[in-house]
Amino acid sequence: MPKQIVIYAFVLALATAALNWLEYRFLARAFSLQIYLAILAIGFVALGVWAGHRLTARANPDTPFVRNEAAIRSLELTPREVEILQALASGASNKTIARELGISPHTVKTHVANAYQKLGVERRMQAVEKARLLAVIG
Repeated sequence: MPKQIVIYAFVLALATAALNWLEYRFLARAFSLQIYLAILAIGFVALGVWAGHRLTARANPDTPFVRNEAAIRSLELTPREVEILQALASGASNKTIARELGISPHTVKTHVANAYQKLGVERRMQAVEKARLLAVIG
C-alpha cells in the first residue's frame, strides 16, 4: 500500500510538472475549473479501478464445479434439458447439438423451449446466464 501511494504521488507530481511545462499560468486562468475537475476525475477513476481490482473476488480455478441439484429439482429440469443447456453454453447450434446427441433438431428445439419456460427466459444467452447463476451448468 505505501508503495502504491508513492507511485500515485509520483504520477501526480509528473502531471503537475507537465501542466507547468504547458504554460500552466495561462491554462489555469482560462480553464481552471475544467483542469481541476479533470485531475479529480482521473484520480477517482484510478482509485475506482484499484479498489475494484482489490475488492473483486476471483474464482478459484482449482475448485471443481458442483452442480446445484436442488435448483434442477425445483425447476423440474430433465437431465436432457441440462445437457442441452450445457451445449448451448458452449455455443453450439441446434443442428450441432442434435448431431452430437443423436436426436432430431426439432427435438432439440422442444427441449430448448421447455428449458426457456422453466428458467423463465426468452433467449439463449439469458438461459445460459441464469443456468450459470443457479449453478445448473458450469
